[in-house]
Amino acid sequence: MPLISRFLGIGIYMYFSDHYPAHFHVKYGEYQAEFDIGTVGIIAGYLPRRVHALVVEWAVLHRDELQENWDRARQGLQLVRIEPLDL
Repeated sequence: MPLISRFLGIGIYMYFSDHYPAHFHVKYGEYQAEFDIGTVGIIAGYLPRRVHALVVEWAVLHRDELQENWDRARQGLQLVRIEPLDL
């Protein structure tokens, strides 16, 4: 699963040929979650409240890039790194 961004100990990943809806995976320590790209809501897993808020803030800023990476992943193309959250 390719890493597409990392900030504050939060890793953002995407699988190639993953199931719909378009989403990305987040790992933070022992926590994991999947976020829908369109709604930026959690569709599986759990993150601590502060981490959840940071991921949502980042995803809203980079929604177009996330969708582009989703489209690339569905085609088996190399994914593009996305800038981390700038605090």
